[in-house]
Amino acid sequence: MSEANVLSARRILAVDDEKDVLDVIREELELCQVTTAEDFDAAKKLLETKSYDLVILDIMGVRGFDLLEIARAKRLPAVMLTAHAMTPESLQESIDKGAVSFLPKEELSRLREFIAEIIHHVDEGKTHWRRLAERLGPRFKEMWGKVWEDIKFPPESRITW
Repeated sequence: MSEANVLSARRILAVDDEKDVLDVIREELELCQVTTAEDFDAAKKLLETKSYDLVILDIMGVRGFDLLEIARAKRLPAVMLTAHAMTPESLQESIDKGAVSFLPKEELSRLREFIAEIIHHVDEGKTHWRRLAERLGPRFKEMWGKVWEDIKFPPESRITW
């Protein structure tokens, strides 16, 4: 799977209240058609009127979990992006509410790689959770200790868009 093949012409909605984060997302995903929104209302309108291959939602500042519910109702796969909400509770809530992955903003420099991988999994009808646990699990375990082991990941068979 080449990143270029997976990402080329994909429609992505990125929602974050930080313009610099949206700029980085646009740069990292230059092969995609990236639409951005800086607040809940603009994002809600886009989610209700347009279709996307993937939605990237900041948890804080734009009511990301509320937007996730709208995305799921429209059967749009969504990734939760966060810096301040980097907690086991927000990770579990992302899983429970149907996100396909959860990314720390500290990983934005690797966004192209992560998003290509996530879209590839979505195309196969899977989430990115198992791969995320392999990649970032040691970091999460270091941050959260034993709580990391209590995270309940979804079975792959549960995934529908």
